[in-house]
Amino acid sequence: LAAGREGHDDLFDFEEIHPGAGGEPCIRRIKEPQDHSEPFRRLVYHPGLLSVCRQLLRSSDLRRGSMKLNLKSAVHGSPVQWHQDWAFYPHTNDSLLAAGIFLDEVRRDNGPLLVMPRTHRGPLYSHHRESDGLFVGGLDAEASGLEFARSAQPLTGPAGSVSFHHVRLVHGSDLNRSRQPRKIVFIEVAASDAWPLAGSSNYRSFSDFMEHRMLCGRPSLQPRMVALPVRIPLPKPSAPQFQGSIYATQQLLDRPFFERFQGREADARPREVSADGESGAANAKRIRTCDPEAVRAQACLP
Repeated sequence: LAAGREGHDDLFDFEEIHPGAGGEPCIRRIKEPQDHSEPFRRLVYHPGLLSVCRQLLRSSDLRRGSMKLNLKSAVHGSPVQWHQDWAFYPHTNDSLLAAGIFLDEVRRDNGPLLVMPRTHRGPLYSHHRESDGLFVGGLDAEASGLEFARSAQPLTGPAGSVSFHHVRLVHGSDLNRSRQPRKIVFIEVAASDAWPLAGSSNYRSFSDFMEHRMLCGRPSLQPRMVALPVRIPLPKPSAPQFQGSIYATQQLLDRPFFERFQGREADARPREVSADGESGAANAKRIRTCDPEAVRAQACLP
């Protein structure tokens, strides 16, 4: 399906090294795979998945947001800069999470999801460019004051593992520096009384929102309002090459934390930043491999 496509569209998001219509496609994301694959459609309704979501969101009425398959190919799989999902789709309350199903073994060296435990209880960081107010989909790591090298934790595990992270949790992932792919499918799940605010809706129609996206329970016409920090994700980039996915939008960050693939095999060492702001492989040991179950509990529980 991807062969012959020049660039990003409603189904595929391509790596920056994608050769266009004349070569082997380099895909980094497949959008809404459940619309094109019966196994992915069934996965959305997996009873074990929904059981955990009901517990974490404390609601028996759940609605699906977006679903995406991030491929993170060997050697050149793109990084995702530090961000909070809440910056992309603020709602009337924050009873939202993302479930990540590992389709490959996720290791320290193939671009695991990195999370900053307990940041879901903290502030909303600016994802707008300071110079002109443009929404660029990522936070300025230095300006945030967060100690990424000291506190970030990788979520690793065998294929079939599932992670759950809260919509306000700060997270990201490095370039895949290994020779092994790292495929994870992410499913956004919300309580049905969490309604999207202006500028953040991704549903196709009212019936899509109220009926087709319901995973279990009943829809709600009464949004639950909670006083939370919100900044609308507007204005968005106007140039097509910076639209369509977080990867494209984050190219406009003034100071990206993770390096992008530069057309050569990446250094096998992860890029880290110490508390004093200096980069170097010597700091790599400060982000520790940890028990995935412990991290999931820290990252998800309100």
